[in-house]
Amino acid sequence: MARGSKDKYTDKQKRKAEHIEDSYEDKGLSKDEAESRAWATVNKQSGGGNAGGSGQQKSSKAKRESREGSARRAAASRRGVSRKQSLEEETVAELRRMARAKDIHGRSSMRKAELVKALKKAA
Repeated sequence: MARGSKDKYTDKQKRKAEHIEDSYEDKGLSKDEAESRAWATVNKQSGGGNAGGSGQQKSSKAKRESREGSARRAAASRRGVSRKQSLEEETVAELRRMARAKDIHGRSSMRKAELVKALKKAA
């Protein structure tokens, strides 16, 4: 199968890409750019062609879980939530920004561990 071939996509995926492409064209994008973005969107949402065949073997359950996790991360980033799991994973600059938002005094002279401790106390 040639690269860029859409043979492995289901009819539903093809219709979805066509609809998305039309929307992008209505917004003034060129035909090529609209098509490219449409297929990127379909791939992101459904994990690529689902009509079977060769390629990475991933169960439908694993694909669904990947999509759900991706959607959760995207929603969280729209809300401004950090992708990091804990304060210890943040950079000192980010910790200082967070400390400034919480109006923690002495933040500019604090070390990372002190910033983490102050932010946890302020939470």
